[in-house]
Parts: sequence; C-alpha cells; structure tokens
Amino acid sequence: MPDSIHDIETLVRSRVPIILIETAEERRTVDLFRQLAIRLGQPVMRWSVASGLQRIDLDLEPQTHAREPAQALAQIRATGTQGIYLMLDFHPYLEDPAHIRLIREIALGYGKSSHTLVFISHRCELPEELHPLSARFSLSLPDDTQIKRWVHEEASSWAKAHPGKKVKTDETTLAQLINHLVGLTEPDVRRLIRKSVYDDGAITDADLPQVSQAKYRLLDQGGALSFELDTAAFSDVGGLTALKRWLEQRRRAFLEPDPALDSPRGILLVGVQGGGKSLAAKAVAGLWGLPLLRLDFGTLYNKFFGETERNLRKSLDTAAAMSPCVLWVDEIEKAIASGDYDSGTSKRVLGTLLTWLAERDAPVFLVATANRIDQLPPELIRKGRMDEIFFVDLPDADVRRQIFEIHLDKRGLSASDFDLNVLADHSEGFSGAEIEQAVVAGLYLAREQQASLDTRHLLTELEQTRPLSIVMSEPLEALRRWARDRTVSAN
Repeated sequence: MPDSIHDIETLVRSRVPIILIETAEERRTVDLFRQLAIRLGQPVMRWSVASGLQRIDLDLEPQTHAREPAQALAQIRATGTQGIYLMLDFHPYLEDPAHIRLIREIALGYGKSSHTLVFISHRCELPEELHPLSARFSLSLPDDTQIKRWVHEEASSWAKAHPGKKVKTDETTLAQLINHLVGLTEPDVRRLIRKSVYDDGAITDADLPQVSQAKYRLLDQGGALSFELDTAAFSDVGGLTALKRWLEQRRRAFLEPDPALDSPRGILLVGVQGGGKSLAAKAVAGLWGLPLLRLDFGTLYNKFFGETERNLRKSLDTAAAMSPCVLWVDEIEKAIASGDYDSGTSKRVLGTLLTWLAERDAPVFLVATANRIDQLPPELIRKGRMDEIFFVDLPDADVRRQIFEIHLDKRGLSASDFDLNVLADHSEGFSGAEIEQAVVAGLYLAREQQASLDTRHLLTELEQTRPLSIVMSEPLEALRRWARDRTVSAN
C-alpha cells in the first residue's frame, strides 16, 4: 500500500499551515497522525465540539473548557510550543468571520510558534482567503497487493474456524475479486471479503456481481450514475457479428493490459432507434464480465453555475473507482447539445468529458450510443477519443429470424413451433425493438382469442404495424448515406 504516513510527514515538514483531508476514515487518519507524532517529536492535539482539545500522542484527558470553536482556536494561537491540531468536523464553523480570522492568524504565525491545523471531515471547503495557506491531502487506498494479503488472512481465519477445510477458489476468480475491491477502504474491503468467503467457504464467479453491486453502493453519492444489474449475455443480441468479433479481439487486452498493445478506450454506436444499440452496450459488460455503469445526463444537469460539471467529475471519479468497468452513455448527443438558453453549460460539460477521455488512466471502457451523429462535435468522435464508430443498421432476414427466436424463447415459447422464415420475410424494415413489440402484441391477441400464440397472430401484428423505417424513411436514408463511408458496420 502506498505510504500515507510518509506523504503526510512530507507535507507537514514543508510547513504548510493548513491541511484539508476529506475522508470517511477518521479513525485511520487520527492513528496516522499519532504515529507521525513519534517521527516528528511534536505534540498532536485532537479537537471536536463534543470533547474539546485533547493531546492524543500521550493520551491525556480532554480539555473540555475548549469545546467551543472560538475558545479552541484562541488557545491554539496562544500556545507557545509547536504542534499539530486535528480539527474534526469543523466545516460547519467555517462561515463565521471570527473563526476565519483566528485561523488566518494561526496560519500566518501571529502566535508565539508555528502550528499545523488539519481539518478532517467527510467534506470541507475553506473560505477563499484561506486557500493560499492550505493544501489538500488524500489518504491512499489499498492496492492489489495489500488486498490479496487480506484475502489470504480472511481465508486463513475461516479455515481456523472450520478445521480440515480450506477456502476454494481459482487464480482467475481471485484476480477478478481483487480488481473489484480496488478503490475501497480497508474496513470495506475486509467486510466484502468475509461476505464472499463465509457464505459457502469459496470465492466463485457468483460472488463477483454481488461484490460489484456492494462496492457501487459504498461509492454512490446519489449522483447521475446508476448500476445496471441486468447485463445481457451477448447471445441475447441478434446479429452484430462484426462488433462481437471486435470486442472479443480486445477483451484480453483490456482485462490483462499488455505493454505492446494500447488498451481499448471506447466505442461509439450510431444507428436507427430501436436497432439494438442500448442492448449491445449492456452486452459489452456481459461479454467482458465487468460491472456496467450508466451515466444519466438528465440527472446530471443542475441550474447552479458550475454544479453540472462538478457532478460530471464526481460521476467519472466514481467510475474510475469502480474500474475495471464499462461506462454507458446513452444518446450522448442530448448531453452536449447546446441551446439559446444553455449559458455555456453544454460546452463546459463537453470540455470536462474531453479532458477525461484524453487523460484517464483507469480501465474504464466507454460505450456511447447516438441517434443523431450530426449533432456530435468532431473533437468528440475523432480517433484517439473513441477507438471505433460502429453503425447499427436495421437487421437483415437472417438476423430477424434470430431476433424472433430470442424473444420467443424468453417467453417460454419454442421457436420451432413458428415459421421463422415467413416471419422474417414479413418483418423487412423492422428494428429489433419493433419485432419484440410484435411478439408482445401477438401474445395479447392470442389471449383475446383464447388460443396459443402461433405464426398467424404474429403476422397479423406485423401487417398492422408501420415501422420507423417507413414513418421516418427520409432521415433514415440520410443517416445510412452518412454512415456508409464514415463508420464500420456492426453487422
């Protein structure tokens, strides 16, 4: 694990008077400073509004007379010996001008000696006048080596409690579990390991989705990301053979990085509405065995200046912490389309997204879908940002047969009882979504007639439907002309 105490020591020795640490691991942070007191030979005091000031390197009794923020700051300023002061959950008191002035005087050394103020909270924003005197610090999270050691420790504990037994797993599954746990704190990592092991004494593929979902719940801050549980198996997608082959070629390079190969970064799926772009995006995660996160730009936008970009950065940080994963952005053109009353928000969102695409190093594979490619800026779709642009066209006869078979099987019906060739011929111009709806409507018709669903019911529904390829024939043909020489066919 990266040496947090060494990094903190370096920061303190550089004489930064104010340090901000945003963390949920208060106990671990306080313990690190208790260890640091021995290295530096400086006293370390902890303050909270509940107990006042207390010297923790000697475990002295708290000074309850200094519980009020102004009293504590005044006492720190008047103290003549150098020291480190851990201010726990001080953020509610940073709006008081008197407190701000006392902090500033302490930081500028107006007292008898220099002090280091360390503000520790789940979230903390300093007033602007204190920014030049401060530095932020983030605690390091466990790396894969540390997590692997904890897995062995928890497995040994389970084996001691169950004499004669050992935890069963294999190297591939163990490596995937470790990857899923990177980005969490030690208590959370150990708890999820124990849950995986203690259920059945084994770490199996069945544990991985549960670990991913639990990790997402720990990281989720109620933002624009959602965790997609139903990642369709790629066999549930009819056609798209070229896309499937492309993904299969790059699967290993993404999951097991090779220095000789550039890691896959993402793809853009363009095509007809209902053609299967969203299902294909889900299936990428299913094919690669990765968690799928969906970024909802409708939830992302906020009326306050700068909040939308902040929400986007937070969502992208969460995706990085969930890595390796697939990040799905549906109808991306709607996220960055600007209007007369946009106030520049869409441009700033685009800038934030482009920066992330260029600089990210976490294994997050982006799958973006779009219906209106003409609304996308060229800087988003150029090579280097996206690995490839695939065009998802309407399914041909062979693929339509597959789609009918898939949706009949999903509903417990045997495809061999239907004339799939006739159905494929009569559904020319239908998208995958429209074929599914024909099956659904056919079931309602059959129930109305108190009969079992057959080919006749499906043909009736197909004949009564005007697919999008007819209703929107001109825009569709224009899209096909655009894609002919600019994209790669997904079929």
